[in-house]
Amino acid sequence: MKLSVPRCSAVAAAFALAGLLASGAPTASAAPAAPVSALAAPDIPLANVKAHLNRLQTIATENGGNRAHGRAGYKASVDYVKAQLDAAGFTTAVQQFSYNGTTGYNLIADWPGGDVNRTVMAGAHLDSVSSGAGINDNGSGSAAVLEAALAVSRAQLQPAKHLRFGWWGAEELGLVGSKHYVNSLPSTERSKLSGYLNFDMIGSPNPGYFVYDDDPVIEQTFKDYFAGRGVPTEIETEGDGRSDHASFKNVGIPVGGLFTGASRTKTSAQAQKWGGTAGQAFDRCYHSSCDSLSNINDTALDRNSDAIAHALWTLSAGTTEPPGELYENTTDVAIPDAGAAVTSTVSVTGRTGNAPAALKVGVDIKHTWRGDVVVDLVAPDGTAYRLKNSSGSDSADNVITTYTVDASSEAANGDWKLRVQDVARYDTGYIDSWKLTF
Repeated sequence: MKLSVPRCSAVAAAFALAGLLASGAPTASAAPAAPVSALAAPDIPLANVKAHLNRLQTIATENGGNRAHGRAGYKASVDYVKAQLDAAGFTTAVQQFSYNGTTGYNLIADWPGGDVNRTVMAGAHLDSVSSGAGINDNGSGSAAVLEAALAVSRAQLQPAKHLRFGWWGAEELGLVGSKHYVNSLPSTERSKLSGYLNFDMIGSPNPGYFVYDDDPVIEQTFKDYFAGRGVPTEIETEGDGRSDHASFKNVGIPVGGLFTGASRTKTSAQAQKWGGTAGQAFDRCYHSSCDSLSNINDTALDRNSDAIAHALWTLSAGTTEPPGELYENTTDVAIPDAGAAVTSTVSVTGRTGNAPAALKVGVDIKHTWRGDVVVDLVAPDGTAYRLKNSSGSDSADNVITTYTVDASSEAANGDWKLRVQDVARYDTGYIDSWKLTF
């Protein structure tokens, strides 16, 4: 429960006054934060994902405590996932490779149908380190991708694009399996991959919500999904280049993905917005024997599993439009408590004509009482478009959403400003970032 400070009558008056400010300004409507495909993705049952994790834990327990490359536990993991997919109607193939004198395995699964010249692929590494069962790293990604694939089968999905799934071996030894897969693809086959989505550690016990920033379409698909559910995200940096997406990215294939953190320490600011424990690693059991069933945050695993399904349904539908050209300002701007309005500027150049009739204004404002906040978009000619009024009854945190503005009467080029004012006392905040999508 959030402890709030009682408000006085003067504050109420300030809210009333704020409602009159710029009353002549045109208004904007809040756009749905998470676009959906023609057929909405299903909720992925957490219990099903946890059942896969239970099986991977049992496999490790029965095979020397791990599922590492070259060990019996890894091959048993491949056999388990393959059996699930075969029964669900996928076309599966086991690809062998050698590393350190031992045989490794990748598992590839194709869902029948869809344009194979436009293939969307999702994957995760299935191996653990030798010191433990690897339930978060990376049973979590493997189990979630498996359950998303099974959801495709249950729905008998018929996407416009072809769907493919992969589980990689020997990732922990240097992305060996995924490199082997990508290197074995002729250039004509690589060109058919319109995107690869990677999921490595998505149930960390002290989780963050990190999104890869490699491909703008894939990135925006995930960011919009989480924003629509009130979950703030950050750009993923800890694992950049250290997981299997790098194998695809290095040959020019668009990539994206999700991550909940490994050995880095959660900051106080991150604990404030995500919960958990500041000063502690996102995963204290990273690459350790304690990476077992008890090393999973169910909420993070559930949210990320649902996000995987959303991305698969959306990106394979054939209707996904590029997000348009983005103009963004990520410099923090402090918002004075009950003070003057502040602005953040985005400069637009090189465009012709006017702004669109459906100009997207994405805002990320961190604030401890968002009801205090009044938000306007100010066009280059000074015209103000009201995005958000103040509200004495809205005590939630943060303003993280996308608004749609009819800006067709405005010249596209020039300095656009996000203007934010805190109209009542006792709460603090800042503009984290904002962007325009033309």
